Amino acid sequence: MRVLAIVLAGGEGKRLMPLTADRAKPAVPFGGIYRLIDFVLSNLANGHYLKIVVLTQYKNHSLDRHISSTWRLSAMLGNYVTPVPAQQRLGPHWFSGSADALFQNLNLVYDEMPEHVIVFGADHIYRMDPRQMVEQHIDSGAEVTVAAIRQPLSLADQFGVIETDPAGRRIVAFREKPKDAVGLPDAPDQVYASMGNYVFKTQAMIDALREDALDPTSKHDLGGNIIPMMVKAGSAEVYDFADNVVPGSTERDRGYWRDVGTLDAYYEAHMDLISAHPVFNLYNDRWPIYTGHPPLPPAKFVHNTGDRVGRAVDSLVSPGVIVSGGLAERSILSPGVVLHSHSVVEDSVLMDSVKVGRGAIVRKAIIDKNVVIPDGARIGFDLEHDRSRFAVTKGGIVVIGKNEVIDR
Repeated sequence: MRVLAIVLAGGEGKRLMPLTADRAKPAVPFGGIYRLIDFVLSNLANGHYLKIVVLTQYKNHSLDRHISSTWRLSAMLGNYVTPVPAQQRLGPHWFSGSADALFQNLNLVYDEMPEHVIVFGADHIYRMDPRQMVEQHIDSGAEVTVAAIRQPLSLADQFGVIETDPAGRRIVAFREKPKDAVGLPDAPDQVYASMGNYVFKTQAMIDALREDALDPTSKHDLGGNIIPMMVKAGSAEVYDFADNVVPGSTERDRGYWRDVGTLDAYYEAHMDLISAHPVFNLYNDRWPIYTGHPPLPPAKFVHNTGDRVGRAVDSLVSPGVIVSGGLAERSILSPGVVLHSHSVVEDSVLMDSVKVGRGAIVRKAIIDKNVVIPDGARIGFDLEHDRSRFAVTKGGIVVIGKNEVIDR
């Protein structure tokens, strides 16, 4: 069986500003050592789908560099993960939607001539064995299968909602954020929310993309145009993510899926990672999350005199971190972070090479790469003052962008 995987990684990620001011959303760091795109690529690699094209567009340099330096598969065996930026192959215009991104890159499909095409998004946190979805797709004979996660009926107006026939498999409607959604046949208080993951029969996908490209009224979007078109033809089925069983998973983390498309959601997903029993288990070695590791030394904690004690509690600490007489509580310390004496970092996410000065205190913050917190500074105490200098979310999280210069 020939399968080509396409990852859509061109998202701008406006709701994650300022984290996306200098990078594409899928390149945003997560969990200390990962990038968002590592999760979908790890799912595909663990599922042995090793011909992967990553379609990029928005501020793609760091994303391309990460893929090229990290995701190197065996060329001898014909395996690859290849970033493909927007090339304007069909005229002087960029991708106008996810369907247009596929249409402009159909040459990649023709080169491989797969029987089926996997099309997954690049910026969600989850584990999934894609083989099980592909197997259902093939067994059903459907032209497209859409992955869905169960959500409360009361939240239907926040998602693309899939409605099925009484048997619960064939899709009869695909609606964006409906106010009058109908519950599932086996769970009237739940709906199917689209995960943005699809498996297509190759020719059916090509035909639908060609038809959509000729429609001047279309927004050329997979969820908004292509899937409804195929639903209308009676050839679409749903895949229930609750049925997916990942090796090494437990009932607690089974079915975990997070859209970290807002700063508050991004922060909350991090806070889950550092809990004593996180729902999403980074330590499942039977389904690892792969990434590239820089050549950094181990983390170290120095000084143990009086109140000058280097320590971290309920925190994730990456290689290259130095906690020099400071304290980290309930925080994520990414590679190269340094906490100087008497500094305190609480409930925060610090990205690569952040330096926290002597006596500085950081509370409930997301701090991007290379930021230096001056000696004695206070972040997260006076939100009105912080708001005059930085972004502050609805949830009260202070967000400082990459390379920003901070006064005390």
